[in-house]
Amino acid sequence: MNIVLHQPEIPANTGNIGRTCVATGTVLHLIEPLGFRLTGKELRRAGMDYWEHLDVRRYMNFEEFVEKNLAGNSNAKIWMATTKAKKVYTEAQFGADDFIMFGKESAGIPEEILVDYEDTCIRIPMLDKIRSLNLSNSVSIVLYEALRQQNFAGMQLAGELHHMEWK
Repeated sequence: MNIVLHQPEIPANTGNIGRTCVATGTVLHLIEPLGFRLTGKELRRAGMDYWEHLDVRRYMNFEEFVEKNLAGNSNAKIWMATTKAKKVYTEAQFGADDFIMFGKESAGIPEEILVDYEDTCIRIPMLDKIRSLNLSNSVSIVLYEALRQQNFAGMQLAGELHHMEWK
């Protein structure tokens, strides 16, 4: 799977998302401009010591991202997570090579991009009392649905106690 952040602004959210990507074997794609430096302490604190294990790729703009990842790749779709979508994320049929894109915290994905991807725009249901959920929470919700649809391929499905034994 692939997570795409379009112009992220909050380093702690990006750090949390990076940690989730490491835990799930997901590539993180960052589209400029970023609202922080990747060397910032907030980012490192949120990503903790996992950041060095993250497969993170940067792009100057959305067009460069599309050219390098989607042009000529008929197997991959890009899903646009947006509160403006007509369908719910659980209606999507995610493929293993798909991309799930999220917009910046203050504005979401620009409508100039969304309009070309109407069929792959998805939303997380919520009450109308708030604008949106926290970005890192939203990424986790949608990413884990996509991974569930892939039967959590390659992931550890069972854990063990450290000091005791299960009965």
